[in-house]
Amino acid sequence: MRFIQFRQLLVAASLSAGLGIASPALQAATPAPAPSSTAGTPGAACPALLQQSFLRLQDEKPQSLCQYSGKVVVVVNTASFCGFTSQYEGLEALYAKYRDKGLVVLGFPSNDFAQETGSNKEIADFCENTFGVKFPMFAKSSVKGKDANPLFKQLAAKTGTAPRWNFYKYVIGRDGQSVASFNSMADPKSGSFVREIEKQLATQ
Repeated sequence: MRFIQFRQLLVAASLSAGLGIASPALQAATPAPAPSSTAGTPGAACPALLQQSFLRLQDEKPQSLCQYSGKVVVVVNTASFCGFTSQYEGLEALYAKYRDKGLVVLGFPSNDFAQETGSNKEIADFCENTFGVKFPMFAKSSVKGKDANPLFKQLAAKTGTAPRWNFYKYVIGRDGQSVASFNSMADPKSGSFVREIEKQLATQ
């Protein structure tokens, strides 16, 4: 009797294996696969404000702003021959201090105020050699009026104000929706500006 029962178990196991089905005993002994560390973790959606590309200053290669999704983004229009040009130093220090916490500074050289007359290469050399700028910089463009680049048009629409001079600053929150503006007089090291950066960085 025991021999017959043992044989029936063997037959059942063989049939199950042929059909790719584990017997109840084997199912209980087989551990469940470990969940994937990325399962259910969708990529950060790119907000509409960042769904655009600009040419990198150094080599004029297209760069998508979507790569900065989920970060706190400081957007600033720059110029090499302005009374506020020394703010490059403060912007670079801010970038170096907070980049690991999710901050990026994006510089957009502009000759709208007749203080950025050089070529893209000349601007890149000036920024690196004079102020050691490491934060992303983009090719020269317009930042106000009907010829303003698309990003600055959207920032002006969101805040109700376009740059009135060089080194006008916008702080975009991690969600890509909240935007605060700061005029040229706001030094990157000033308390109000740094507090806004830290407030946005604290938002997850």
